Amino acid sequence: MQQAIAVLDSGVGGLTVVKEVMRQLPHEKILYFGDTARAPYGSRSSEEVTAFTREIVDYLIQFQPKMIVIACNTATAVALEDMRNRAGMPVVGVISPGARAAIGKTRTGVIGVIGTEGTIKSGAYEAALKKLSSRVEIVSKACPTFVPLVEDGNFHSSETKHIVNEALHSLRGFPLDCLILGCTHYPFLSEAISEAIGKDVTLINSAEETAREIREVLQQRNNLACSDDLPVHQFLCSGDPLKFKEIANEWLGDQIRLSPVVWQVPRIGV
Repeated sequence: MQQAIAVLDSGVGGLTVVKEVMRQLPHEKILYFGDTARAPYGSRSSEEVTAFTREIVDYLIQFQPKMIVIACNTATAVALEDMRNRAGMPVVGVISPGARAAIGKTRTGVIGVIGTEGTIKSGAYEAALKKLSSRVEIVSKACPTFVPLVEDGNFHSSETKHIVNEALHSLRGFPLDCLILGCTHYPFLSEAISEAIGKDVTLINSAEETAREIREVLQQRNNLACSDDLPVHQFLCSGDPLKFKEIANEWLGDQIRLSPVVWQVPRIGV
């Protein structure tokens, strides 16, 4: 039986990471868990987010994955090290990859970070960026209204564009050349975010760099998928399965339609 890469998120946001993993590693099996019943995580306490993450990790371990990806910035910020000690297998987060991508792209050294309240409050991106370069200037802003838009599947409406523009208006006064989308839900809103912040600002989605780190970790462990057969992906959510499946099909498109998929709603997080 092929071992999966297990990916977890507070909801549908981690699908942005899944899409890039499928692109870079098309033969790898994905086991995805979206805690849609308890999303968003950003306004919850670090203790609560850690407890939820532990519960999901413990649940996923029974499937014997070869690694776990915490594709949620809030959970990465507060629970990554705890999960690494707990899981007994490689655990990858999304903050360090996002920081590396931004450092590689910035020309001016002025980097913006948007994320949930929990992620911004943690200071995790500032720490990761400063670890890579002490000379960068960082401007951070919490955008708590964004995740509910994505979880509702409301990506392109005029209302969404208005909400995004209002949230990001204050950042236009800073000389940013890069903006880290510090929540895996936010790439769903890339079009509205780019319009609001200005086309000259590069949006940094951590998914590409995260997928690259996943590949490196698996290569080091000699554990990349060796079969050319199409993997059977498995998607699980704790909330409304119809809404989750609709968003997943829209976002993943042909990447999900080309492979067999198992959809389930487990008794966890409800």
